[in-house]
Amino acid sequence: MKKASILLFTAILFFFTSCINGQTNGEKTNLSATEFSDKIKELPNAPLLDVRTPEEFSKGHLVNALNYNWNGDDFDKQISTLDKKQPVFVYCLSGDRSSSAASKLRRDGFEKVYELDGGIMKWRGANLPETTDEKQAKPAGMTKQQFDA
Repeated sequence: MKKASILLFTAILFFFTSCINGQTNGEKTNLSATEFSDKIKELPNAPLLDVRTPEEFSKGHLVNALNYNWNGDDFDKQISTLDKKQPVFVYCLSGDRSSSAASKLRRDGFEKVYELDGGIMKWRGANLPETTDEKQAKPAGMTKQQFDA
């Protein structure tokens, strides 16, 4: 009985640790500022989501970022337009909101979600480029809704 309990506990522990962040292929998805920048260059057509408020966004954001406010009423509607099979990048100010948003994206079936560890604060600390351009870039290609239509 004791051996069975230990075996069951070990199996459950293995299951949960192998599913951290909802992605099991072993690829790192919580990236430092320089890793995040490199991955964006590697996947230039992937949507880049800034999940801060519009006021925060207007004070500076990553180039080509889309402002999908995590605390806004339209977050679910906005992410519903994205292709779940394509990679998505997510960041906020310090990493808390983007971690919550990334978890939701994964629960909703997004296959690859990259997070900026430490948020735009770490990005700025690494002296990486940002912009205050108010135009919100649109991801290349069709949205899922356009495809379905």
